[in-house]
Amino acid sequence: MQYQCNECSATYKISALRYKCDCGSPLNLQKNASRRHERDVSIMSLWRYREALPISTGTEIITLGEGMTPLILLDSTGNSKHYVKLDYLCPTGSYKDRGASVLLTHLKALGVKEVVEDSSGNAGAAIAAYSARADIRCTIYCPESTSKGKLKQISAYGADLKLIPGNRMATTEAVKQAAENTYYASHNWHPFFLEGTKTLASEITEQLEGNVPAHVICPVGFGSIYLGLYLGFQELHEAGVIDRVPRLLGVQPETCCPIYNAYRDKTPTISRMPQTGQTLAEGITAELPIRGEMILEAIHWTNGAFTTVDDADIKAGMKTLANKGLYVEPTSAVVIKGYEKFKEAGIIRDEDVVVSILTGIGLKASSVP
Repeated sequence: MQYQCNECSATYKISALRYKCDCGSPLNLQKNASRRHERDVSIMSLWRYREALPISTGTEIITLGEGMTPLILLDSTGNSKHYVKLDYLCPTGSYKDRGASVLLTHLKALGVKEVVEDSSGNAGAAIAAYSARADIRCTIYCPESTSKGKLKQISAYGADLKLIPGNRMATTEAVKQAAENTYYASHNWHPFFLEGTKTLASEITEQLEGNVPAHVICPVGFGSIYLGLYLGFQELHEAGVIDRVPRLLGVQPETCCPIYNAYRDKTPTISRMPQTGQTLAEGITAELPIRGEMILEAIHWTNGAFTTVDDADIKAGMKTLANKGLYVEPTSAVVIKGYEKFKEAGIIRDEDVVVSILTGIGLKASSVP
């Protein structure tokens, strides 16, 4: 394996401090051969798909039993079925555990002793927890506005927590200096993180007994779920496990929706959109996604689509889910109104099977009205 630049195609050996190209662009993981997609049903975690993951045989696995979360039917009308994937039931309360498990397994094997990461909360908690599991020192940079419950959780794992004034973009800028000398365990920059989130595609396929849904809906900020789903379904399709891929549908908050803007305007690139106000969906406020070119590629390749929601939509989504017995944080709830908007636009048809990803547990944001 080696890294390859997404922009200039430069290649690099896998190394401890390398997380981006010399040109400043993100790196992809270039694999020497296609991976097998057989599963070990005796393992009740995402590591049942280990043969599809870029982790060498004999490597110590850093795991807390993440993945294999329930897929339940939310609504059904005739042939139309709307399932929700309860990924907030991963060990730290969010889907970010998928990427953290694979990334920290990789870093432990490289001999890394200390990492830094920036996060709006959930990724920080996941990296902190799996760093603790791997006995790796960890410092997490978060916006001062991050939910107190998430900050308390990060600190509980023993991570050094640094709070940064300003928005999410300010936090990313603050971590860059530390990343010059300490390994940057970034859930946005590091391709090994996406190798973990791609297992969502394998689980959905397995849980639907090989039947591919027409659409998969997810919240999107920097795009780690959206891109993981893209990689996962793409690999399953190339391996002949599935004969088609679902349309990937993304939902963003109105106050910060650069991907939606590019989708709506059919532009060849994603332009930075300064955050115009506060949003309940703190986990998906990304003014300029790092892997913008790859996101646009995923939209095109899957015939995907994007929409936006406001805080009233989010609160309504939380209430709808709570009435079904599901308690999620606001970022997760964007998929409910998103589903309705995609139906109104004719993207989701009456007979379609749809899976929505619920990303974070409501206990992390219990202060939200």
